[in-house]
Order: sequence, then C-alpha cells, then structure tokens
Amino acid sequence: VTLLYAFLHMRHSLKYFDKMRCLRKRSAVSFLGVLVICLLFMNLYIEDGYVLEGDKQLIRETATHQLNPERYVHTFKDLSNFSGSINISYRYLAGTPLPRKRYLTIGLSSVKRKKGNYLLETIKSIFEQSSYEELKEIAVVVQLADFDSAWCEGMVQDISQKFAHHIIAGRLIVIHVPEEYYPVLDGLKRNYNDPEDRVKFRSKQNVDYAFLLNFCANLSDYYVMLEDDVRCSKNFLTAVKKVITSREGSYWVTLEFSKLGYIGKLYHSHDLPRLAHFLLMFYQEMPCDWLLIHFRGLLAQKEVIRFKPSLFQHMGYYSSYKGAENKLKDDDFEEESFDIPDNPPANLHTNMNVFENYEASKAYSSIDEYFWGKAPSTGDFYGIVFEKPIKINKIKVVTGTEDRQNDILHHGALEVGEKIVGSKKGRQCTTYLRLGEFKNGNFEITDVEHKVLFDINCMRILVTKSQKEWLIIRSISVWTSQMPNQ
Repeated sequence: VTLLYAFLHMRHSLKYFDKMRCLRKRSAVSFLGVLVICLLFMNLYIEDGYVLEGDKQLIRETATHQLNPERYVHTFKDLSNFSGSINISYRYLAGTPLPRKRYLTIGLSSVKRKKGNYLLETIKSIFEQSSYEELKEIAVVVQLADFDSAWCEGMVQDISQKFAHHIIAGRLIVIHVPEEYYPVLDGLKRNYNDPEDRVKFRSKQNVDYAFLLNFCANLSDYYVMLEDDVRCSKNFLTAVKKVITSREGSYWVTLEFSKLGYIGKLYHSHDLPRLAHFLLMFYQEMPCDWLLIHFRGLLAQKEVIRFKPSLFQHMGYYSSYKGAENKLKDDDFEEESFDIPDNPPANLHTNMNVFENYEASKAYSSIDEYFWGKAPSTGDFYGIVFEKPIKINKIKVVTGTEDRQNDILHHGALEVGEKIVGSKKGRQCTTYLRLGEFKNGNFEITDVEHKVLFDINCMRILVTKSQKEWLIIRSISVWTSQMPNQ
C-alpha cells in the first residue's frame, strides 16, 4: 500500500511539473533563472579564479535564488508624511548579496538610451581595473531603472552571460523597482524653465538614485556613486582606501573622485538613508548633482573635498536624455599607474606670512587646494612634524599653479630631521639632513629609505634665497615604506 501510494504521488508530481515546465517557457525571468543556475553548476566544476573559496558554500546554498522574481520589501519613510510609510519592493533580477559586509559598494542606475549603451563596458571596467584582492572588498549594484520590461530582460541576459562568475560570487547584483512605487512624474513644476520632458527625466532620475541608495545602505562601509557610462582608473579601490585613511579623524560627508556630475562621489554608508530621503523629498526641485551639493552643505561640509587625479572618466558620447551629444571629459583623469601618496598624520606650520585662508594644511593633501604665502625671505620655512617616526620611500613637492606660474619656490631645499624636542604644539627636530635643491619650483626624490639611515620625525621646505614673488605650495606628497618596529 505504501509503495502504491508513493507511485501515485510521484505520478501526480510528474504531471504537476509537466504543467510547470509549460508555464516556465512563457516566463522570460524564469528562463534567465535556468540560465544562471546552469552557469552556476559549470562554475562549480570548472576552477574559477574569481570565486572566493570562503564564498563557495554560501553560493551552493543560494544557487536557486540567482534570478528569483519575488520581491524583497524595504521600508521607506514618506517625507511628505513623517507619520506614515510606503513599502518599496525591489526585484532581484540577478544575484543576491552575501551576508559578509564589503568595504565599498559601487552603485549604478541605468535606463534605455536612444543612442548607445555603455553599461556593460562600465561593469567590465570596474572588474578589470580591480585586483583579485580588491574584488574581495567590493559589491556592484546595478539598478535597471527603465519601465520597459523587454529592455530590462535583455540587459539581464547580457549581464548574466558576461559576468556570471561575479554574480555567483556575490559581487554583482541587478535590481529593479516597479513603476507603481514611483511618485507622480507628470505635470511637475517647471523650475529653471526646463521643458516638461526634461523635468520628468531629471525628477525620475532623483527617485531612481533614492531607491538605489536605500537598497545599498547596509551592504558595505562606504558607497561610491557612478553613472552607467564610466571608465575606471587602475586599482581605484586601493586609491580610495588610502584617501579615506588619510582623512581619518576629520569630518567629511562627501569625498569626490571626479569633477563631473555625480560621478565618483563617495559617502559613508550610514549616510545613505538620509541622502535617499533627501532626494525623494526634493525630487522635482532640481537635478541630482545640485541636490548632492545642498545635502553636503546641510550636513556641515561647506567646502568641496575633491582629489586629483580623478579615478573615474565619463566615456559616453550620447546622453541618456534624448540621445543628445555629451562630450564632457575629466581632464584630471589618469587611467594607468595611479599612485596616491600616503601623507601620514602630521602637524604643519610655517613662519611665512600666510595670505588670507590659504593656510599650511592645504598643501599637505591631495585635495585640489594649496598654501599661499607672501614673498618669502632667506631662512623662511614650511615644516612638517609627523605624529610618529616614519620610513619614507618617495617625496614630491610642486609649487606654483597654471595661472600663477611665477609664484614658485625659486631657491629652496628640502630637508628631513630627527630627534624631536619641545611641547606638542611647538615640536621640532634638532638635526636635519638636506636631500636636495628645488629645480624650476619642484622637488622629487625616490629611494629615500636607502639614503636616510634614521627614522624620520620631521620634513621641511627651506627658502635659501629671498624672492619678491609670492609662494604657492601646490602639493606635498609623501610615500611611506614599511613603518619602523613592524
């Protein structure tokens, strides 16, 4: 009797699955699920250098959810009514995030363009420009924000075929928010005399980014916003980490790694919910990049903190708005061998007469600002006292700017020192070693650790001859080697 029951149950199940197969043939999303599952099992038997050993068990456990069409609900406060809330449902079109929190999430929002499509090239650039170690620390979230379901399905197929191993490893997630969760996009205020379709486009874009930011809030420690037509600098994550480390202990809301639009804007992930609410609240008022500036100011970061060279370059030729030409390029972008200095924590001081607010601290960073002093005299100096003794590999100092090419250090030398004396505020070294002279306003030296036998406590720029021209110290860059006693 038991065997007969089991046989009938199995027969009934087979008929059920036959019906289900017919239904699946009609579902493009389910087809994509089968595609990625097949790719999964191929990757489990073929050694994939991109899949981390520690993630493989999690991958096996979540294999059947790679293209699950079910919705995952997040709560999003409606800022027009603080007592109420609305539910935003995200569709996972490809991939699911692993439980392990990453260092950096890279967010992209993409819509169908009338001319050109750069999304696949952008994703490719992110992964190709990252080392194996860097890949362990990033997550890429792509939001397909177009309401054309056929376009979304086609993009998911392309992404899944080209980046299957990254999806399986939990590094790439593709999401979508259905149209019914968007606020009103027609008949909005025509600020700045924009035509109605332009107002609708930029207002929807604000909502797109709000939904994307909300989704990414808990995936990593930091978040960087990119557009879907961007090329990345080599090892950009390592450069970003160095910058964040150099800003440790200082307050910031936004760090900028490109001067274009909302490309390369970095945030603490804990600020993303507030930024998402802010964009949603003012979605119809102005373009996204303008709102980001207001957000930064409201959180008390008044000045732009932008780093050079830029890590991200706009590569699209046609805009996502009506396919209009968009030839904007960031002339500060460097693609190869980006080597940002360490600039370890230090106290900065000078006896020169400082002009207005161009104080000494503005030269000792990779931010686009500088120190400016009135005509220096023989013996004047710019001093750096490191918080801890260090080993230095390379030093580079640049004076003057493009528009003030004569405000350079015409006669000067660079020295390093040891044996600190004095109180915390008035510390200085008693012994200095001269490493060389400035030439044409610049100084650069490598292999310092082989030329200096002591751990360096201080560094100073010394004026060796008075000049009538003022002095701009545009940048001071220090690359450290292994720290002593490590």
